[in-house]
Amino acid sequence: MVGRRGFLHGAGAAAVLAAGFPARLEARRAFSPLLGAWTSLDNAGLLAGAGYGFVEEEVDRFLAPGQDEAAFERILAGAAQQPLPVLSCVRFLPPDLQSVGPDANHDGIAAFSEIVFRRAKRAGVRYIVFGSPRSRRVPDGFSRDAAKAQLAALGRILGPIAQANDVTVVLEPLNQSETNFINRVSEGAEIVRAVRHPHFRLMADLFHMKTENEGPESILANGDLLHHAQIAEKQGRRAPGVGNEDFIPYFKALWDVGYAGPLSVECIWSDINAEAPLASRTITAQIAQLVKAG
Repeated sequence: MVGRRGFLHGAGAAAVLAAGFPARLEARRAFSPLLGAWTSLDNAGLLAGAGYGFVEEEVDRFLAPGQDEAAFERILAGAAQQPLPVLSCVRFLPPDLQSVGPDANHDGIAAFSEIVFRRAKRAGVRYIVFGSPRSRRVPDGFSRDAAKAQLAALGRILGPIAQANDVTVVLEPLNQSETNFINRVSEGAEIVRAVRHPHFRLMADLFHMKTENEGPESILANGDLLHHAQIAEKQGRRAPGVGNEDFIPYFKALWDVGYAGPLSVECIWSDINAEAPLASRTITAQIAQLVKAG
């Protein structure tokens, strides 16, 4: 399914297919991340017309781990008719599968992941975004060091399952209004380095970074771990361009570390028909401004 129309358009897509994941490059190259957006696959036509190269879907809606194989086959058949592929999926773990704390259920998560990752491979999904704020919330009174050890242990379970299915799990730091654990890219990097598996990596969401007042230096320090990135404006989590926020310092950091992965608009859409093209134009213009400045 990764060969559908639209996916092979642009230098960003070529980089994803050729490298499979970001890498530091010996020579400075053009910065052209493959652009996607979080929405239903039903909006793939709109995105394709606005310059996007993929859709970012949701695990429950697209991979349907709670439904039988016949239901999943129907989803695949519908997806094959769309002009863009689903490259990544968000909303990984349900809240009843706890990652940390006294009720952590790593065996249950492993069994759930076997289904999700197997279906992801069939659908051509390359990245599973591990945000799951309620699953990884640290209960009051529980040791944060113990929680870190638990999350790293879970990463070591998930990495091999993901690798067997040609999928990469990307740990997403989330701001403190969403969860109380792993709020900054620097904190996510600590876990990923402890896991030490090529299919359990890190992502940078520029919305969460801005919300936490975390600057581009965290990208510079941990660029070797980054395999996915998301973007939205800090104010209201709106689409880029709605409030004319400046992302160039973060784009520059991604460029400086040789980031070659995708970039997905994960925002609260007010009018996706107007805002998806606006976000695409805004991101493209800011990257062009950065590249022109050198």
